[in-house]
Amino acid sequence: MDISPKVTELGSRILASGRIPPRAAADAAHIAIAAVHGMDFLVTWNCVHIANPANSRALGLICREQGYDCPVICTPDGLMGE
Repeated sequence: MDISPKVTELGSRILASGRIPPRAAADAAHIAIAAVHGMDFLVTWNCVHIANPANSRALGLICREQGYDCPVICTPDGLMGE
């Protein structure tokens, strides 16, 4: 599957923010893919970079600045409730 220029641009913006380190570029791409394609949720066990509450506000702002809604990012437990 090809990654669209919109996804590449948003992923680059996420990395440039410093919220996700360059070594975790795939994590930034996951967020960008979900946002660009209008996903409501991004469910992951990756709590280091993706489902990190300290990053959620900044990631939402970056997505909105680029014209996208950031999906709700959560763990499977968070989605289903405990």
